[in-house]
Amino acid sequence: MMKMKYTINCFLPYAGHKETSETAALLRESDCVARIFVMHNGSSEASIPNGCEAMPVKSIESTATIKAIAERADCDYVLLHTAPTALRPELHAIERMARLAAESGAGMAYADHYNVTTDGNRTNVPAIDYQQGSLRDDFDFGTMLLFDSRALVKAVGKMTAEYDMAGLYDLRLKLSQFAPIVHISEYLYSDIETDTRLSGERQFDYVNPGNRDRQIEMEAVCTQHLKAIGGYLAPSFKTVDLGISGFECEASVIIPVRNRLRTIREAVASALSQQCDFKFNVIVIDNHSTDGTTEAIDEYAHDSRLVHIIPGRDDLGIGGCWNTAICDPRCGKFAVQLDSDDIYADNHTLAKIVTTFYEQNCAMVIGSYTLTDFNRNPIPPGIIDHREWTPDNGRNNALRINGLGAPRAFFTPIAREIKFPNTSYGEDYAMGLNISRHYHIGRIWQSIYLCRRWEGNTDAALSIDRINANNLYKDHLRTWELQARMAMNKNQQQ
Repeated sequence: MMKMKYTINCFLPYAGHKETSETAALLRESDCVARIFVMHNGSSEASIPNGCEAMPVKSIESTATIKAIAERADCDYVLLHTAPTALRPELHAIERMARLAAESGAGMAYADHYNVTTDGNRTNVPAIDYQQGSLRDDFDFGTMLLFDSRALVKAVGKMTAEYDMAGLYDLRLKLSQFAPIVHISEYLYSDIETDTRLSGERQFDYVNPGNRDRQIEMEAVCTQHLKAIGGYLAPSFKTVDLGISGFECEASVIIPVRNRLRTIREAVASALSQQCDFKFNVIVIDNHSTDGTTEAIDEYAHDSRLVHIIPGRDDLGIGGCWNTAICDPRCGKFAVQLDSDDIYADNHTLAKIVTTFYEQNCAMVIGSYTLTDFNRNPIPPGIIDHREWTPDNGRNNALRINGLGAPRAFFTPIAREIKFPNTSYGEDYAMGLNISRHYHIGRIWQSIYLCRRWEGNTDAALSIDRINANNLYKDHLRTWELQARMAMNKNQQQ
Protein backbone atom coordinates (compact mmCIF):
# COMPACT_ATOMS: atom_id res chain seq x y z
CA MET A 1 0.00 0.00 0.00
CA MET A 2 1.33 3.45 -0.95
CA LYS A 3 2.40 5.66 1.94
CA MET A 4 0.17 8.63 2.60
CA LYS A 5 2.96 10.81 3.92
CA TYR A 6 6.65 11.09 3.15
CA THR A 7 9.47 12.63 5.14
CA ILE A 8 11.70 15.09 3.31
CA ASN A 9 14.95 16.76 4.27
CA CYS A 10 15.60 20.00 2.38
CA PHE A 11 18.97 21.48 1.39
CA LEU A 12 19.21 25.15 0.41
CA PRO A 13 22.16 27.33 -0.58
CA TYR A 14 22.34 30.43 1.57
CA ALA A 15 20.70 33.30 -0.35
CA GLY A 16 20.78 36.04 2.25
CA HIS A 17 18.92 36.02 5.57
CA LYS A 18 15.63 37.44 4.24
CA GLU A 19 15.41 35.21 1.14
CA THR A 20 16.52 32.07 2.96
CA SER A 21 14.05 32.70 5.80
CA GLU A 22 11.19 33.16 3.34
CA THR A 23 12.08 29.95 1.51
CA ALA A 24 12.36 28.00 4.76
CA ALA A 25 8.98 29.31 5.94
CA LEU A 26 7.29 28.19 2.72
CA LEU A 27 8.91 24.75 2.93
CA ARG A 28 7.66 24.33 6.50
CA GLU A 29 4.09 24.77 5.27
CA SER A 30 4.41 21.17 4.09
CA ASP A 31 4.09 18.68 6.93
CA CYS A 32 6.36 16.37 4.91
CA VAL A 33 9.40 18.54 5.59
CA ALA A 34 11.41 17.17 8.51
CA ARG A 35 14.69 19.10 8.48
CA ILE A 36 16.04 22.10 6.56
CA PHE A 37 19.78 22.44 6.03
CA VAL A 38 21.23 25.72 4.82
CA MET A 39 24.49 25.29 2.93
CA HIS A 40 26.92 28.15 3.44
CA ASN A 41 30.60 29.03 2.99
CA GLY A 42 31.24 29.80 6.64
CA SER A 43 30.93 33.58 6.61
CA SER A 44 27.13 33.50 6.65
CA GLU A 45 26.60 30.97 9.45
CA ALA A 46 25.50 33.65 11.89
CA SER A 47 22.58 34.56 9.60
CA ILE A 48 21.12 31.07 9.29
CA PRO A 49 17.36 31.32 10.02
CA ASN A 50 16.02 29.87 13.26
CA GLY A 51 14.96 26.27 12.93
CA CYS A 52 17.38 25.58 10.09
CA GLU A 53 20.58 23.60 10.44
CA ALA A 54 23.85 25.11 9.22
CA MET A 55 25.84 23.04 6.74
CA PRO A 56 29.23 24.47 5.68
CA VAL A 57 30.22 23.65 2.08
CA LYS A 58 32.69 24.94 -0.49
CA SER A 59 30.50 24.38 -3.54
CA ILE A 60 27.08 22.89 -4.03
CA GLU A 61 28.39 20.98 -7.06
CA SER A 62 31.34 19.33 -5.31
CA THR A 63 31.56 15.63 -4.50
CA ALA A 64 32.17 16.51 -0.87
CA THR A 65 28.85 18.37 -0.69
CA ILE A 66 26.93 15.53 -2.32
CA LYS A 67 28.41 13.08 0.17
CA ALA A 68 27.54 15.39 3.05
CA ILE A 69 23.93 15.49 1.82
CA ALA A 70 23.84 11.69 1.65
CA GLU A 71 25.04 11.50 5.26
CA ARG A 72 22.00 13.60 6.28
CA ALA A 73 19.49 11.66 4.17
CA ASP A 74 17.69 10.09 7.17
CA CYS A 75 14.30 10.47 5.45
CA ASP A 76 12.28 9.20 2.49
CA TYR A 77 13.31 12.00 0.11
CA VAL A 78 15.90 14.74 -0.24
CA LEU A 79 14.90 18.06 -1.75
CA LEU A 80 17.82 20.02 -3.16
CA HIS A 81 17.58 23.65 -4.27
CA THR A 82 20.56 24.34 -6.51
CA ALA A 83 20.57 28.15 -6.81
CA PRO A 84 21.39 30.76 -4.13
CA THR A 85 18.05 32.52 -4.68
CA ALA A 86 14.60 32.52 -3.14
CA LEU A 87 12.44 29.47 -3.86
CA ARG A 88 8.65 29.52 -3.76
CA PRO A 89 6.94 26.12 -4.00
CA GLU A 90 3.36 26.17 -5.24
CA LEU A 91 0.58 25.11 -2.87
CA HIS A 92 1.07 21.45 -1.84
CA ALA A 93 3.81 21.12 -4.49
CA ILE A 94 6.20 19.30 -2.16
CA GLU A 95 3.64 16.59 -1.38
CA ARG A 96 2.68 16.34 -5.05
CA MET A 97 6.28 15.94 -6.13
CA ALA A 98 6.97 13.25 -3.52
CA ARG A 99 3.83 11.30 -4.40
CA LEU A 100 4.57 11.31 -8.13
CA ALA A 101 8.17 10.34 -7.48
CA ALA A 102 7.03 7.41 -5.35
CA GLU A 103 4.38 6.26 -7.81
CA SER A 104 6.79 6.40 -10.76
CA GLY A 105 9.68 4.82 -8.88
CA ALA A 106 11.84 7.84 -9.61
CA GLY A 107 15.35 8.00 -8.25
CA MET A 108 15.25 11.71 -9.04
CA ALA A 109 12.36 13.96 -10.04
CA TYR A 110 12.26 17.47 -11.45
CA ALA A 111 9.42 19.72 -12.59
CA ASP A 112 8.41 22.63 -14.78
CA HIS A 113 8.54 25.97 -13.00
CA TYR A 114 8.12 29.72 -13.25
CA ASN A 115 10.88 32.28 -13.50
CA VAL A 116 10.30 35.56 -11.70
CA THR A 117 12.30 38.56 -12.87
CA THR A 118 13.50 41.33 -10.59
CA ASP A 119 10.56 43.51 -11.69
CA GLY A 120 8.05 40.80 -10.73
CA ASN A 121 7.18 39.37 -14.14
CA ARG A 122 6.55 35.64 -14.15
CA THR A 123 7.26 33.42 -17.16
CA ASN A 124 6.72 29.73 -17.79
CA VAL A 125 9.83 27.56 -17.95
CA PRO A 126 8.87 24.08 -19.14
CA ALA A 127 11.51 21.37 -18.92
CA ILE A 128 12.07 18.47 -21.33
CA ASP A 129 12.00 14.74 -20.64
CA TYR A 130 15.22 13.08 -19.56
CA GLN A 131 16.41 10.19 -21.70
CA GLN A 132 19.38 7.85 -21.95
CA GLY A 133 21.27 10.26 -24.18
CA SER A 134 20.72 13.31 -21.97
CA LEU A 135 24.41 13.28 -21.13
CA ARG A 136 25.20 16.98 -21.44
CA ASP A 137 26.18 18.50 -18.12
CA ASP A 138 24.06 21.61 -18.77
CA PHE A 139 20.73 19.75 -18.93
CA ASP A 140 18.18 22.16 -17.44
CA PHE A 141 16.38 20.43 -14.59
CA GLY A 142 15.38 23.71 -12.98
CA THR A 143 16.57 24.46 -9.46
CA MET A 144 14.38 22.15 -7.33
CA LEU A 145 15.37 18.48 -7.42
CA LEU A 146 13.84 15.65 -5.43
CA PHE A 147 15.86 12.49 -4.76
CA ASP A 148 14.76 9.18 -3.33
CA SER A 149 17.07 8.94 -0.34
CA ARG A 150 17.89 5.28 -0.84
CA ALA A 151 18.73 5.87 -4.49
CA LEU A 152 20.83 8.90 -3.59
CA VAL A 153 22.84 6.99 -1.01
CA LYS A 154 23.33 4.08 -3.40
CA ALA A 155 24.54 6.42 -6.16
CA VAL A 156 26.91 8.20 -3.80
CA GLY A 157 28.35 4.80 -2.91
CA LYS A 158 29.40 4.48 -6.56
CA MET A 159 31.14 7.87 -6.61
CA THR A 160 34.80 6.93 -6.35
CA ALA A 161 36.42 10.17 -7.58
CA GLU A 162 36.46 13.60 -5.94
CA TYR A 163 35.40 16.63 -7.99
CA ASP A 164 35.15 20.32 -7.20
CA MET A 165 32.59 21.13 -9.90
CA ALA A 166 31.23 17.82 -11.25
CA GLY A 167 29.88 16.18 -8.11
CA LEU A 168 26.20 16.84 -8.89
CA TYR A 169 26.71 15.72 -12.50
CA ASP A 170 28.42 12.55 -11.26
CA LEU A 171 25.52 11.87 -8.90
CA ARG A 172 22.97 12.25 -11.69
CA LEU A 173 24.77 9.89 -14.08
CA LYS A 174 25.46 7.30 -11.39
CA LEU A 175 21.82 7.38 -10.29
CA SER A 176 20.56 7.08 -13.89
CA GLN A 177 22.32 3.72 -14.19
CA PHE A 178 19.77 2.03 -11.94
CA ALA A 179 16.81 4.39 -11.34
CA PRO A 180 14.51 6.54 -13.51
CA ILE A 181 14.94 10.30 -13.70
CA VAL A 182 11.37 11.58 -14.02
CA HIS A 183 10.12 14.86 -15.46
CA ILE A 184 6.94 16.10 -13.79
CA SER A 185 5.28 18.26 -16.44
CA GLU A 186 3.50 20.47 -13.92
CA TYR A 187 4.49 23.94 -12.70
CA LEU A 188 5.40 23.26 -9.10
CA TYR A 189 7.51 26.24 -8.01
CA SER A 190 8.86 29.69 -8.81
CA ASP A 191 12.45 30.88 -8.61
CA ILE A 192 14.40 33.99 -9.48
CA GLU A 193 15.80 34.30 -12.99
CA THR A 194 19.54 34.90 -12.66
CA ASP A 195 20.76 34.53 -16.26
CA THR A 196 18.95 37.01 -18.49
CA ARG A 197 21.26 36.68 -21.50
CA LEU A 198 19.86 35.79 -24.91
CA SER A 199 20.30 32.23 -26.18
CA GLY A 200 22.97 33.33 -28.65
CA GLU A 201 25.08 34.69 -25.78
CA ARG A 202 24.75 31.62 -23.55
CA GLN A 203 25.46 28.91 -26.09
CA PHE A 204 29.25 29.26 -26.01
CA ASP A 205 29.66 28.98 -22.23
CA TYR A 206 30.79 25.37 -22.44
CA VAL A 207 33.71 26.20 -24.76
CA ASN A 208 34.81 29.35 -22.95
CA PRO A 209 38.51 28.87 -22.10
CA GLY A 210 37.74 30.19 -18.63
CA ASN A 211 35.61 27.09 -18.00
CA ARG A 212 38.29 24.61 -19.09
CA ASP A 213 38.90 23.10 -15.64
CA ARG A 214 35.18 22.49 -15.27
CA GLN A 215 35.01 20.81 -18.66
CA ILE A 216 37.87 18.46 -17.80
CA GLU A 217 35.99 17.27 -14.72
CA MET A 218 32.74 16.84 -16.64
CA GLU A 219 34.51 14.83 -19.34
CA ALA A 220 36.01 12.49 -16.75
CA VAL A 221 32.57 11.86 -15.21
CA CYS A 222 30.92 11.22 -18.58
CA THR A 223 33.69 8.89 -19.76
CA GLN A 224 33.40 6.84 -16.57
CA HIS A 225 29.64 6.64 -17.09
CA LEU A 226 30.00 5.45 -20.69
CA LYS A 227 32.37 2.72 -19.58
CA ALA A 228 29.89 1.62 -16.90
CA ILE A 229 26.97 1.27 -19.33
CA GLY A 230 28.88 -0.19 -22.27
CA GLY A 231 28.86 2.90 -24.48
CA TYR A 232 32.56 3.78 -24.36
CA LEU A 233 34.63 3.52 -27.54
CA ALA A 234 38.37 2.91 -27.37
CA PRO A 235 40.59 4.97 -29.73
CA SER A 236 40.63 2.39 -32.51
CA PHE A 237 39.45 3.54 -35.94
CA LYS A 238 38.72 2.21 -39.39
CA THR A 239 41.18 3.20 -42.12
CA VAL A 240 39.90 5.69 -44.68
CA ASP A 241 40.79 5.14 -48.34
CA LEU A 242 41.44 8.72 -49.42
CA GLY A 243 42.96 7.61 -52.72
CA ILE A 244 39.57 6.98 -54.28
CA SER A 245 39.19 8.50 -57.76
CA GLY A 246 36.30 9.66 -59.92
CA PHE A 247 35.85 13.21 -58.63
CA GLU A 248 36.13 16.21 -60.93
CA CYS A 249 37.26 18.37 -58.01
CA GLU A 250 39.37 17.64 -54.98
CA ALA A 251 37.11 19.77 -52.76
CA SER A 252 33.84 21.66 -52.74
CA VAL A 253 32.88 24.49 -50.43
CA ILE A 254 29.22 23.94 -49.50
CA ILE A 255 27.07 27.00 -48.69
CA PRO A 256 23.40 26.34 -47.88
CA VAL A 257 21.50 29.63 -47.87
CA ARG A 258 18.05 31.11 -47.59
CA ASN A 259 17.43 34.86 -47.41
CA ARG A 260 20.88 36.08 -46.42
CA LEU A 261 21.25 39.08 -48.71
CA ARG A 262 23.38 40.97 -46.17
CA THR A 263 26.04 38.26 -45.93
CA ILE A 264 25.95 35.93 -48.95
CA ARG A 265 28.26 38.01 -51.16
CA GLU A 266 31.03 37.95 -48.55
CA ALA A 267 30.61 34.22 -48.02
CA VAL A 268 30.81 33.40 -51.74
CA ALA A 269 33.74 35.77 -52.25
CA SER A 270 35.59 34.21 -49.30
CA ALA A 271 35.12 30.73 -50.78
CA LEU A 272 36.18 31.72 -54.30
CA SER A 273 39.28 33.52 -53.01
CA GLN A 274 40.85 30.31 -51.67
CA GLN A 275 44.32 29.59 -52.99
CA CYS A 276 44.92 25.91 -53.59
CA ASP A 277 47.13 23.69 -55.74
CA PHE A 278 44.12 21.51 -56.53
CA LYS A 279 40.85 22.00 -58.33
CA PHE A 280 37.88 23.09 -56.24
CA ASN A 281 34.41 24.55 -56.68
CA VAL A 282 31.83 26.36 -54.57
CA ILE A 283 28.36 24.81 -54.39
CA VAL A 284 25.68 27.21 -53.18
CA ILE A 285 22.36 25.55 -52.36
CA ASP A 286 19.92 28.44 -52.61
CA ASN A 287 16.85 27.20 -50.76
CA HIS A 288 14.28 29.39 -52.57
CA SER A 289 15.40 32.78 -51.27
CA THR A 290 12.99 35.66 -51.72
CA ASP A 291 15.01 38.67 -50.53
CA GLY A 292 17.45 39.16 -53.40
CA THR A 293 19.93 36.48 -52.26
CA THR A 294 19.43 34.57 -55.52
CA GLU A 295 20.33 37.60 -57.61
CA ALA A 296 23.37 38.31 -55.41
CA ILE A 297 24.68 34.79 -56.01
CA ASP A 298 24.19 35.22 -59.75
CA GLU A 299 26.61 38.15 -59.67
CA TYR A 300 29.36 35.51 -59.48
CA ALA A 301 28.02 33.42 -62.37
CA HIS A 302 30.98 34.45 -64.52
CA ASP A 303 33.23 32.28 -62.35
CA SER A 304 33.05 28.70 -63.64
CA ARG A 305 33.86 27.38 -60.15
CA LEU A 306 30.49 28.54 -58.83
CA VAL A 307 27.70 25.94 -58.84
CA HIS A 308 24.38 27.63 -58.03
CA ILE A 309 21.67 25.09 -57.24
CA ILE A 310 18.04 25.94 -56.52
CA PRO A 311 16.49 22.64 -55.34
CA GLY A 312 13.54 21.27 -57.25
CA ARG A 313 11.64 20.68 -54.04
CA ASP A 314 10.61 23.04 -51.27
CA ASP A 315 10.73 20.79 -48.20
CA LEU A 316 14.45 20.88 -47.49
CA GLY A 317 16.06 21.87 -44.23
CA ILE A 318 19.76 22.62 -43.98
CA GLY A 319 20.49 18.89 -43.85
CA GLY A 320 18.50 18.35 -47.02
CA CYS A 321 20.48 21.12 -48.71
CA TRP A 322 23.70 19.42 -47.70
CA ASN A 323 22.47 16.11 -49.12
CA THR A 324 21.62 17.86 -52.38
CA ALA A 325 25.17 19.21 -52.54
CA ILE A 326 27.12 16.07 -51.62
CA CYS A 327 25.03 13.86 -53.93
CA ASP A 328 25.53 16.21 -56.87
CA PRO A 329 28.06 14.70 -59.34
CA ARG A 330 29.99 17.97 -59.29
CA CYS A 331 30.76 17.66 -55.58
CA GLY A 332 34.42 17.17 -54.81
CA LYS A 333 36.12 14.44 -52.82
CA PHE A 334 35.92 16.64 -49.72
CA ALA A 335 32.85 18.71 -48.82
CA VAL A 336 33.74 21.73 -46.70
CA GLN A 337 31.29 23.84 -44.71
CA LEU A 338 30.85 27.58 -44.98
CA ASP A 339 27.71 29.05 -43.42
CA SER A 340 26.15 31.93 -45.32
CA ASP A 341 26.73 34.22 -42.30
CA ASP A 342 30.44 33.48 -42.05
CA ILE A 343 33.75 33.72 -43.89
CA TYR A 344 37.07 31.90 -43.86
CA ALA A 345 39.85 33.51 -41.83
CA ASP A 346 42.14 33.78 -44.86
CA ASN A 347 42.58 32.38 -48.37
CA HIS A 348 44.49 29.29 -47.18
CA THR A 349 41.69 27.72 -45.12
CA LEU A 350 40.55 25.24 -47.76
CA ALA A 351 44.11 24.07 -48.43
CA LYS A 352 44.73 23.52 -44.70
CA ILE A 353 41.59 21.43 -44.38
CA VAL A 354 42.39 19.18 -47.34
CA THR A 355 45.98 18.73 -46.13
CA THR A 356 44.65 17.66 -42.73
CA PHE A 357 42.54 14.88 -44.28
CA TYR A 358 45.67 13.29 -45.74
CA GLU A 359 47.98 13.96 -42.78
CA GLN A 360 45.58 12.52 -40.21
CA ASN A 361 43.80 9.91 -42.40
CA CYS A 362 40.35 10.93 -41.26
CA ALA A 363 36.78 10.92 -42.54
CA MET A 364 35.99 14.35 -41.12
CA VAL A 365 37.97 17.45 -40.20
CA ILE A 366 36.92 20.07 -37.66
CA GLY A 367 38.69 23.40 -37.43
CA SER A 368 38.73 26.20 -34.88
CA TYR A 369 36.97 29.53 -35.25
CA THR A 370 36.90 33.04 -33.89
CA LEU A 371 33.67 34.64 -32.70
CA THR A 372 33.24 38.11 -34.20
CA ASP A 373 30.59 40.76 -34.55
CA PHE A 374 29.07 41.55 -37.93
CA ASN A 375 32.08 43.74 -38.80
CA ARG A 376 34.56 40.94 -38.02
CA ASN A 377 35.72 42.41 -34.72
CA PRO A 378 36.52 39.60 -32.22
CA ILE A 379 34.04 39.21 -29.36
CA PRO A 380 34.20 37.07 -26.18
CA PRO A 381 35.05 34.32 -25.67
CA GLY A 382 37.20 34.75 -28.81
CA ILE A 383 38.78 31.63 -30.33
CA ILE A 384 36.71 28.47 -29.99
CA ASP A 385 39.01 25.49 -30.48
CA HIS A 386 37.11 22.70 -28.69
CA ARG A 387 40.16 21.46 -26.81
CA GLU A 388 37.90 18.84 -25.25
CA TRP A 389 38.12 16.99 -28.57
CA THR A 390 41.20 14.87 -27.85
CA PRO A 391 42.42 12.11 -30.20
CA ASP A 392 41.95 9.47 -27.50
CA ASN A 393 38.59 10.51 -26.10
CA GLY A 394 36.99 13.01 -28.48
CA ARG A 395 34.33 10.69 -29.83
CA ASN A 396 33.20 9.77 -26.31
CA ASN A 397 33.14 13.36 -25.12
CA ALA A 398 31.14 14.24 -28.24
CA LEU A 399 28.15 12.64 -26.52
CA ARG A 400 28.38 15.22 -23.72
CA ILE A 401 29.05 18.49 -25.53
CA ASN A 402 26.49 20.36 -27.60
CA GLY A 403 28.49 20.82 -30.80
CA LEU A 404 31.68 19.73 -32.50
CA GLY A 405 33.13 22.99 -33.79
CA ALA A 406 33.65 24.68 -37.14
CA PRO A 407 34.38 24.65 -39.95
CA ARG A 408 33.37 21.06 -40.57
CA ALA A 409 34.53 19.09 -43.57
CA PHE A 410 33.58 15.61 -44.72
CA PHE A 411 35.05 12.88 -46.90
CA THR A 412 32.28 12.86 -49.49
CA PRO A 413 31.96 9.06 -50.08
CA ILE A 414 31.31 8.46 -46.38
CA ALA A 415 28.99 11.48 -46.07
CA ARG A 416 27.01 10.18 -49.07
CA GLU A 417 26.67 6.80 -47.39
CA ILE A 418 25.37 8.22 -44.10
CA LYS A 419 23.58 11.40 -45.29
CA PHE A 420 22.42 14.25 -43.12
CA PRO A 421 19.01 14.28 -41.41
CA ASN A 422 16.71 16.74 -43.20
CA THR A 423 16.61 19.19 -40.32
CA SER A 424 17.76 22.77 -39.84
CA TYR A 425 19.30 22.16 -36.44
CA GLY A 426 21.73 19.46 -35.30
CA GLU A 427 22.19 17.99 -38.77
CA ASP A 428 25.97 18.45 -38.64
CA TYR A 429 26.13 17.07 -35.09
CA ALA A 430 24.25 13.95 -36.19
CA MET A 431 26.72 13.40 -39.03
CA GLY A 432 29.71 13.97 -36.75
CA LEU A 433 28.48 11.51 -34.12
CA ASN A 434 27.87 8.85 -36.74
CA ILE A 435 31.26 9.31 -38.37
CA SER A 436 33.08 9.32 -35.04
CA ARG A 437 31.61 5.92 -34.18
CA HIS A 438 33.89 4.33 -36.78
CA TYR A 439 36.42 6.85 -38.05
CA HIS A 440 39.02 9.28 -36.79
CA ILE A 441 38.05 12.95 -36.92
CA GLY A 442 40.94 15.28 -37.65
CA ARG A 443 41.46 18.59 -35.87
CA ILE A 444 42.94 21.97 -36.77
CA TRP A 445 43.69 23.90 -33.63
CA GLN A 446 44.41 27.35 -35.04
CA SER A 447 41.50 29.60 -36.00
CA ILE A 448 40.68 29.29 -39.70
CA TYR A 449 37.11 30.59 -39.68
CA LEU A 450 35.22 33.70 -38.58
CA CYS A 451 31.83 32.96 -37.02
CA ARG A 452 29.86 36.21 -37.08
CA ARG A 453 27.26 36.84 -34.39
CA TRP A 454 24.54 39.31 -35.29
CA GLU A 455 20.80 39.78 -34.97
CA GLY A 456 20.20 37.80 -38.15
CA ASN A 457 21.62 34.55 -36.74
CA THR A 458 18.95 31.88 -36.49
CA ASP A 459 19.95 31.14 -32.87
CA ALA A 460 20.47 34.72 -31.68
CA ALA A 461 17.37 35.02 -29.46
CA LEU A 462 15.40 31.78 -29.24
CA SER A 463 12.23 31.28 -27.23
CA ILE A 464 12.19 28.71 -24.42
CA ASP A 465 10.02 26.45 -26.59
CA ARG A 466 12.55 26.60 -29.44
CA ILE A 467 15.47 26.01 -27.08
CA ASN A 468 13.66 22.99 -25.62
CA ALA A 469 12.86 21.60 -29.06
CA ASN A 470 16.50 21.94 -30.11
CA ASN A 471 17.82 20.36 -26.92
CA LEU A 472 15.29 17.54 -27.08
CA TYR A 473 16.32 16.72 -30.64
CA LYS A 474 20.03 16.68 -29.81
CA ASP A 475 19.29 14.47 -26.80
CA HIS A 476 17.50 12.12 -29.20
CA LEU A 477 20.57 12.13 -31.44
CA ARG A 478 22.75 11.26 -28.44
CA THR A 479 20.36 8.51 -27.37
CA TRP A 480 20.31 6.90 -30.81
CA GLU A 481 24.08 7.14 -31.12
CA LEU A 482 24.66 5.81 -27.61
CA GLN A 483 22.36 2.86 -28.26
CA ALA A 484 24.17 2.13 -31.53
CA ARG A 485 27.54 2.17 -29.77
CA MET A 486 26.30 -0.05 -26.96
CA ALA A 487 24.95 -2.54 -29.49
CA MET A 488 28.19 -2.44 -31.48
CA ASN A 489 30.25 -3.10 -28.36
CA LYS A 490 27.96 -5.95 -27.35
CA ASN A 491 28.20 -7.58 -30.78
CA GLN A 492 31.99 -7.34 -30.75
CA GLN A 493 32.13 -9.07 -27.38
CA GLN A 494 30.05 -12.04 -28.56
